[in-house]
Amino acid sequence: MTTLTLYGNRFSGHSYKVRLALMLADVSHDYVHVDLTLPRAERPEDFRAVSRFGEVPVLVADGTAMCQSNAILQWLADSYGHLDGIGGERQHIREWLSWEANRIGFSVPNLRFYQRFAKAEPALLAWLEGRARADLDTLQATLTERQWLAGDNASIADVSASAYLWWLAEAGLDIAQWPAVASWLARIAALPGWQHPDELMSPDIPD
Repeated sequence: MTTLTLYGNRFSGHSYKVRLALMLADVSHDYVHVDLTLPRAERPEDFRAVSRFGEVPVLVADGTAMCQSNAILQWLADSYGHLDGIGGERQHIREWLSWEANRIGFSVPNLRFYQRFAKAEPALLAWLEGRARADLDTLQATLTERQWLAGDNASIADVSASAYLWWLAEAGLDIAQWPAVASWLARIAALPGWQHPDELMSPDIPD
């Protein structure tokens, strides 16, 4: 049996997507909260030893460390056969994972960061909001035609693309403007094992 330890942070949607995939697949694991307000050199030694880029998430499987959330999701899907898509769906999943990393996994978290945790010039906020709205429009167009992003069932593509949208209001955006996306989030929330990131990623959550 593989021993898994996930290092993450409560405000990180990238960490959340990995922990959520583990929960949805009912895979036993340990979760270690990493305080990202600490300077990198002061973060726990065990985390620094396994985090190649000094970032969360990191998943350690029997001593082998993996980083970058979408790469970890792909490993989990391949290893446990859950949320993995079937046949040609896997290519669509890879495409959505790449889209997420460059689009909504960039726009919404950065907009949220500058709305909640830091200040930014109005021009930067406007640019990030425009990009986030365009990304949500892409999801809206896709999810108007289908239940899930790739195939007939939930996959790691859905887990990845939805990760920061549970905090969309913190980015100053109203999910009601994208009703098909709101319905998709409701379907994800109905999956056995789902929990909101504020609960699932709490630093004092029991193992």
